[in-house]
Amino acid sequence: MTLFKKITVALVTMITGALIATSAAADDSYGATLAEFQKATETHKFFDTAYGYAVFPTVGKGGIGIGAAYGKGRVYRGGVYTGNSTLTQLSIGFQLGGQAYSEIIFFKDAKAYNDFTSGSFEFGAQASAVAINVGANAQAGTTGNSAGAGQHGGSQTAKAAYINGMAVFTAAKGGLMFEAALAGQSFTFDQR
Repeated sequence: MTLFKKITVALVTMITGALIATSAAADDSYGATLAEFQKATETHKFFDTAYGYAVFPTVGKGGIGIGAAYGKGRVYRGGVYTGNSTLTQLSIGFQLGGQAYSEIIFFKDAKAYNDFTSGSFEFGAQASAVAINVGANAQAGTTGNSAGAGQHGGSQTAKAAYINGMAVFTAAKGGLMFEAALAGQSFTFDQR
């Protein structure tokens, strides 16, 4: 075998291995993210009663005046993986920095699930740099309504509820972001 063929075979093997590892890592990241959200007491009732959910293991967000966020996720109905979703967000206003966070969106019923999976969905809520297990914050609704879980009377209590059939939780992964921006999240959905 010539040196060129050996190098080609080695490259093909490495690329194939990387693709398999990436796929396995992606599967692991979804499982790990779901496990983290399931540990949070604020989400227990949602996991117990939700019609379905969308989970985004990593959403990256950054900006200086104009900001953007992006993440890839999976959508589940009754615990069964039904398709892929992409989260995008553009914001304008005072903001500086970058952050990474995980996000989960619970669907109360078939209507909320169908609205989200209609192909293109815009969400009027925004969650920012808060860990669900430390002063958790959940915001939901296409009108920008929010429901928060935070300090109340010296103890952390979950006040999150479905708004317009959806509830959103985030868990900070790292970074720091200062912002006071008007922004909405947009989602696409591709059925599996």
